[in-house]
Amino acid sequence: MTPVCPFVKASRPDDSPAKKTSENQSKHGQELELKAKKESCGGGDSVNSNSPKCPFGYDSVNADANASPKSAATIPAKCPLGYDSRSFKIGPLSCIICQALLFDTTKCVPCNHIFCKACVSPFRDCPLCGADIEKFEAEMNLQATVDRFIEGHARIKRSHINKHEEEEVGENTKVIYEDVSLERGAFLVQHAMRAFRAKNFESAKSRLSLCAEDIRGQIEAAGNTPELCSQLGAVLGMLGDCCRAMGDAGSAVAYFEESVEFLSKFPTDDQEVMHTLSVSLNKIGDLKYYDGDLEAAKSYYSRSLNVRRDAIEHHPHVSSQSLDVAVSLAKVADADRSLGNEDAAVSRFQEAIKLLESLTLKPEEAALDQRRLSVLEFLNNQLAEKQSDQSA
Repeated sequence: MTPVCPFVKASRPDDSPAKKTSENQSKHGQELELKAKKESCGGGDSVNSNSPKCPFGYDSVNADANASPKSAATIPAKCPLGYDSRSFKIGPLSCIICQALLFDTTKCVPCNHIFCKACVSPFRDCPLCGADIEKFEAEMNLQATVDRFIEGHARIKRSHINKHEEEEVGENTKVIYEDVSLERGAFLVQHAMRAFRAKNFESAKSRLSLCAEDIRGQIEAAGNTPELCSQLGAVLGMLGDCCRAMGDAGSAVAYFEESVEFLSKFPTDDQEVMHTLSVSLNKIGDLKYYDGDLEAAKSYYSRSLNVRRDAIEHHPHVSSQSLDVAVSLAKVADADRSLGNEDAAVSRFQEAIKLLESLTLKPEEAALDQRRLSVLEFLNNQLAEKQSDQSA
């Protein structure tokens, strides 16, 4: 699904150069988890780092009252079940197959191990213990617990207290208690992405729908702020990915079009928003292409190309923008070729090749250069294919 996390500032993944391959959104999970890991490294001095640790996280802040005095230490917020910003781990409410929170919770009989229904259904032996599965039974009570947990998680926010409100622990150590748990939107997106990667699309769609509902509520209260509309546009695009993966092209187009509606409200100088907008437009174009509506596909591809041309005007020194334009040129050219406009197709292929051949990348952009070469290979193959047809 490759969505960019709409709750962190990270570029959305770029389009695939191959013909009509879906523009995935896989970087989002990596960016989100990298952010969490970075956060986990910050915040205060560690206290008694070599002391025994409670396996449930309930460690004493200062087990040794006679230890040397320390400056104010920061105590990270801890979810007792492990679902917080500092420990992206599998908790007691997780499915060990998709590693996301349980959805449509199902019990294997007779071993009684618990999984998501979509995750465990293909198995004939329990993935955890290997016992033969005689039948599956719904675990409605546990699912209700998971649903209540999701409803309440990350909703209570504690502001940072000032130094006059610091609590004293031990003799001289002062402790500042941090904000609770993980940002709710990022929490829901993270579990949606885990489920999506495991092909549990219903679970992913459910979590993203909750996230979209939360953002809509914030928009009603605060208005159409750029940040909220950008977040909602990205989440709607991810919902479109879920529907497309489930074979529901109509719903996918509806979500992508709503995403485009929100993202189109912003000026073209916001690089991240414009990239997300162009990806959503291309995805609609792909669905129209697969449905045989070539004129509509070309129209959406052209709109995406225009968005990317505007973006490169505002950010001429961003190498990824040139790659985006080249990919969009290839998509429009492919639609032209399918419509019988061969001269227009060849012209766009050549324009894309010229753009990429003139692109100068920095040494640290090695990964981007690999993608550039991949797109170039695709474009040259398209021209060679035409030349081969003419010689035959």
